[in-house]
Amino acid sequence: MGLAATHGRAAEDLAVAYLELAGFHVLERNLRLGGVEVDVLAAEGRDHVVVEVKYRARADYGGSAAAVDAAKRARLLRAAAALVARGQGGVRIDVVAIERVEDGVDVRHYRGAVEA
Repeated sequence: MGLAATHGRAAEDLAVAYLELAGFHVLERNLRLGGVEVDVLAAEGRDHVVVEVKYRARADYGGSAAAVDAAKRARLLRAAAALVARGQGGVRIDVVAIERVEDGVDVRHYRGAVEA
């Protein structure tokens, strides 16, 4: 496993821990929905939440949240539509953006970051 993959896995682990502490129930990780790989599928109350995890070692070029570009948003919408087609109802798309900072990491949770 390469360095980038190792950091990506650690970022996903951190995002899952954050979500669980925030009261989410993590249902699955690294699953395919509508032909799209989804980092985390979680539940918050009655809502299903498709979670995209983005990690950046540096905040250059807008940081990790900015890495969710139009193409990625379209794929996330396709994944959410697949959940709705399964009859899952209340589906939301969130982004957990993780950036390395001088004294550790910064975790930011953007609820409803992509309009489903």
